[in-house]
Amino acid sequence: MEETKLYTKDDIIAKSREIAHMIANTEEVEFFKRAEAQINENQKVREKIASLKSLQKQAVNFQQYGKERALSLVEAKIEAIEKELDEMPIVDEFKNSQVDVNDLLQLVSNTIANNVTNEVVRSTGGDILRGETGSRVKNEQPGSCS
Repeated sequence: MEETKLYTKDDIIAKSREIAHMIANTEEVEFFKRAEAQINENQKVREKIASLKSLQKQAVNFQQYGKERALSLVEAKIEAIEKELDEMPIVDEFKNSQVDVNDLLQLVSNTIANNVTNEVVRSTGGDILRGETGSRVKNEQPGSCS
């Protein structure tokens, strides 16, 4: 049986930084940065976001003081501004780029988790298809004591 190198947390953190650098330099992240810059440079979007933040603060205050009628009016204004923002192609592109980056991060996370599980199963002589480690497989063999 070949000897497996044991890694430290520092080794893993170093490799994680390398992967983070790789992710930060993908098409998805580059597109996200460009989309974010376009949003920040767009006066109309900035004004709508500022209005939205102001209305959201008002909504919190109205809710806190039980002013239901004022709250529902402000919530309607918030909804209208959110709808206007969502209809702007620049905002839609930005949101799509966020989804793409999040999907990439989720893919990396799932790949790591699945491969760790498979490595543990494989290194213990287990059954990858059943997802069982070697100790579990050995203990379920016919004629075993369990």
